[in-house]
Amino acid sequence: MAEFIGRDRKARRAYGFDEIALVPGEVTINPDEVDVHWEISGKNYPVPFLASAMDGVVDPAFAIRMGKLGATAVLNLEGVQTRYENPEEIFEKITRATPEKATELVQKIYTEPVKEKLVAKRIQEIKKGKVPAVVSSIPQKAEKFGKIAQEAGADLFVVQSTVTTVRHLAKAYQVVDFGKFCKGMKIPVILGNCVTYKVALELMETGCAGILVGIGPGSACTTRGVLGLGVPQVTATVDTAAARDLYFKKSGRYVPIIADGGMSTGGDVCKAFACGADAVMIGSAFARAKEAPGRGYHWGMATPHVNLPRGTRIHVGTTGTLEEILFGPARLDDGTQNLVGALKTCLGNVGARDIREFHLTEIIIAPAIRTEGKLFQAVQRVGMMK
Repeated sequence: MAEFIGRDRKARRAYGFDEIALVPGEVTINPDEVDVHWEISGKNYPVPFLASAMDGVVDPAFAIRMGKLGATAVLNLEGVQTRYENPEEIFEKITRATPEKATELVQKIYTEPVKEKLVAKRIQEIKKGKVPAVVSSIPQKAEKFGKIAQEAGADLFVVQSTVTTVRHLAKAYQVVDFGKFCKGMKIPVILGNCVTYKVALELMETGCAGILVGIGPGSACTTRGVLGLGVPQVTATVDTAAARDLYFKKSGRYVPIIADGGMSTGGDVCKAFACGADAVMIGSAFARAKEAPGRGYHWGMATPHVNLPRGTRIHVGTTGTLEEILFGPARLDDGTQNLVGALKTCLGNVGARDIREFHLTEIIIAPAIRTEGKLFQAVQRVGMMK
């Protein structure tokens, strides 16, 4: 229900991960006996985690390692991997830059044009590792890079921007027809990002294979501060999942929801799935892996924007291997490692056998869930209160 925020103006209350909690079930299940796989376009993926298409997170070597572990990494086709033959030199410059100069440096680095031969080369490098190649571009470059990607052997193509709608109006450039694009592509297409019921429904009607949900929640994203845009991830996920369910009833086609951003711990991940996500896309947690190319640094996809950066470079550190972050053993007490183990344990505790059943979990509004009884953790800055 909307509430008055002033004279003749109402606003709807929206919720983020820190404001809710999941209620344990009346039946519990052995976590080793739950199923967390997800499907997209009829293909099964054993681990419902995607690494964000950010340069500090994913390069071909990282994508291969992620794929070997059963998860998925998305390569940015407009990043340093496709602009520079030797990206290692670029990462060295970015990691050495001072906080004051980092954004300016990134903007300069990304003025180098994308090279089509490198687009194909990076995809082929991933395919040589015998894992799915998943790549991303902005809508304006989708038709051009989509053709190159599918010819190079890509398995999934992601069209991603800060805010994506079917009805985009512009006179200065040609607007991509998502319906025509999805139909013309020989490989499945994921569209994003969105946060509302109506937009999610319209995106699904284009024939896309999945949608990304989230505007501004990422740790390296500054969209909410720069533009004031965004819907907290709990509400955004619930609303778009409702659109998915309605579309499935109408068409018989199930279009998975991928919650993108705002999740830094296993608890956040579990809440995203309970709210309706079929998979999650994460950046900062994977940027902390030893295999990540950013060397402990992470920056948003819109950081290089020449006029209005909506991202920043942050230091997340290097805390463990990719396998430890996904499957453990966890060596940290803050919930940032063994994310798959956390998900399976939560499913078991609410009595859900799989992700679809997990969507039915009881959710309560609980703004004190992170702080209740955590005085010593807060004072000592350990565990949940770091």
